Amino acid sequence: MKLDLLAFAVHPDDAELSCSGTLLMEKLNGKKTGIIDLTRGELGTRGTAAIRQQEAVASAKILQLDVRENLELADGFFKNDELHQRKIIETIRRFQPEIILCNAPEDRHPDHGRSAQLVADACFLSGLRKIETMYKGEIQQAWRPKYVFNYIQDRYLEPDFVIDISAVMEQKIASIKAFATQFYNPELNEPQTYISSPDFLESVIYRSKMMGKMIGVKYGEGFISKKMIGFTGFTAFIQQNT
Repeated sequence: MKLDLLAFAVHPDDAELSCSGTLLMEKLNGKKTGIIDLTRGELGTRGTAAIRQQEAVASAKILQLDVRENLELADGFFKNDELHQRKIIETIRRFQPEIILCNAPEDRHPDHGRSAQLVADACFLSGLRKIETMYKGEIQQAWRPKYVFNYIQDRYLEPDFVIDISAVMEQKIASIKAFATQFYNPELNEPQTYISSPDFLESVIYRSKMMGKMIGVKYGEGFISKKMIGFTGFTAFIQQNT
């Protein structure tokens, strides 16, 4: 299946927290979307990898994803090396996304920045036809996405652009809450963590409000681009404000 927009997330729930609104908006626009979780989040303090997989499936239904897979890399210990790059390359070539979203380039959790560089490197290498990869016994075609954007996570990073997600904010929060073991849930007898307090979920909402305010809407999600973004004319700006 060819996808229009593919989000890579090093941990299940990373995409929900940071770019699920954008995935929902693109779905409303008739695009095919997906999430690839790199690890099972097995080092997380709360819950288990098996439960988080169930939660990821539940969230995928809320987000109406066309694809959600887990590459089962080692949480905390994956590397940006040839072995791991090839796993990402195989996935990119299989789904041939036009746009890829990936983790923040630097953040509180060291896995986030390392994942961002791993995916960025793999995106470039995926376009080199002399790097041979196989899927179901057949040689894959080289494919390089047109854009690779980083979503913004725990630490505030200045966005290069913001997507209006006002129409889908409720679904975004629902997709986050699908990970019931990870976030505030007074019914669970689990250790308290940085993200399990009610204040953390409030901070996610406040961040979306702040991003939305930047572009004059109620809620938004910000992204970082290393590549200059161009337009064919001023019509794009006029349409944005209508």
